[in-house]
Amino acid sequence: MKVLIVDDEKLIVKGIRFSLEQDGYEVECAYDGEEALKLAREGDFDIILLDIMLPKLTGLEVCQQIRETSNVPIIMLTAKGDDMDKILGLDYGADDYITKPFNVLEVKARMKAILRRSRSEKQIPESPDVMVIGSLKLDRQNRRAYIDGREVNLTAKEFDVLELLATNPNKVYSRTDLLDLVWGREYPGDGRTVDVHVRRLREKIEKSPGEPRFVRTKWGVGYYFEG
Repeated sequence: MKVLIVDDEKLIVKGIRFSLEQDGYEVECAYDGEEALKLAREGDFDIILLDIMLPKLTGLEVCQQIRETSNVPIIMLTAKGDDMDKILGLDYGADDYITKPFNVLEVKARMKAILRRSRSEKQIPESPDVMVIGSLKLDRQNRRAYIDGREVNLTAKEFDVLELLATNPNKVYSRTDLLDLVWGREYPGDGRTVDVHVRRLREKIEKSPGEPRFVRTKWGVGYYFEG
């Protein structure tokens, strides 16, 4: 497993790198946003640990630009306990977040959970069927989505949410249901994580995100796919 660590605090990078290399990970490091973006585009990483507060480009800017071309899992590192940082990280396409100060064991546990799900998705044979619902086409085998024949660049979690809802049309899932099924029971986030991903998903697949055709809201209950 190849990991990119991005943080301008070199002691933090050194500590995480040493611990990961002891576990057999291949690790590369960057200390500013521009260097991080260059390495992310050139390297084939399995996961990226990305600090929000960086010189040259912020972690949010780096995350957003990576998401234009790649679905590599990204864990945001933030020194603030402010919920807005966490929500913004998810809004820009991150898969998870960890607030500083953190224990390196927590970092590794979060990484392993994401990598485990990622490996499972690659190893478990998907149904070869391509689902077509109106203007939406969902290629489950290759994990790709299209609107009016144009491919939509979904993150891994956005695709997971869409696939779950689309394969169970008209079934309403609460935010807790979606957290458990898509992120896993060990994930420490809350319903806002789901809301952010659904909003981003709608912005990508709906012609009018404010009046969605596919991913609908059952007020006070949760979300469902209009079959």
